Amino acid sequence: MSTETDDCCSTQNNCCDNTDTAVKETHADSIRNNVRNSYSKVAESSNNGDCCGVESSCCGVSDDAQINTLISTRLGYSEADLASVPDGADMGLGCGNPRAIASLKEGEVVVDLGSGGGFDAFLAAQEVKDTGKVIGIDMTPEMLSKARNNAEKGKFSNVEFRLGEIEYLPVADNSVDVIISNCVINLSPNKPQVFKDAFRVLKPGGRLAISDIVASTELPDHIKNDMQLHSACVSGASLVAELEQMMHNAGFENIRIQPKDESRQFIKDWAPGSNVEDFVLSATIEAVKP
Repeated sequence: MSTETDDCCSTQNNCCDNTDTAVKETHADSIRNNVRNSYSKVAESSNNGDCCGVESSCCGVSDDAQINTLISTRLGYSEADLASVPDGADMGLGCGNPRAIASLKEGEVVVDLGSGGGFDAFLAAQEVKDTGKVIGIDMTPEMLSKARNNAEKGKFSNVEFRLGEIEYLPVADNSVDVIISNCVINLSPNKPQVFKDAFRVLKPGGRLAISDIVASTELPDHIKNDMQLHSACVSGASLVAELEQMMHNAGFENIRIQPKDESRQFIKDWAPGSNVEDFVLSATIEAVKP
């Protein structure tokens, strides 16, 4: 005999679909809260001069400037880049240098998804100059506070930081020339919505210039289900083909995703002994809004 639930699920009332949706949303909220809590600890550790590892971030955070310089130069930044931002903006986070592929121009409006302490935003601000503008978006209040303090220290008048989630940007439609992001989109439990909203805020002809983590093969369940590895920018990585489809569905053209095999050398330091470098690697992700 069918139960009431079974009868409901065998009809067109969509109660089972609604249940599935609720479960997915609850799981997504758990991921977001875990990421938010983890990166709050990163900001606090950086402020206190402590170290933190995979439990809190993609990379370590250190009070040793030489260690942070080593991490960031491995990601493609120059020592001149590091010297041009306020102390504390570079926390050794990221998996590449999105500005290297952004081709930023004076006067452009740039949005940085998951702006953290403001490192990439400040570098972008120097390229778009006073006639341009950079908007950093972060969902972690502690990071936002850190970034705003750094902007004040560095006297960056063309940068502002807004609290928000990258799936639903606090930015007007068709108002942005370039979106940059560094090792953040992999953290989202709803990547299709990230690309959909990125498309919304970009002007026609606007472009994506992203460094992120991609999966080189299907992730095993023990990695997919590890919340610490999710906050470490591993468990949420999507296959290149999946990302291409998401971006195509959002409306982007000229999609180009280039994985970098050499990135496995620093990825293995994120979770020593776990062999995560066998499954994920850094990539540059580019696309244009027609």
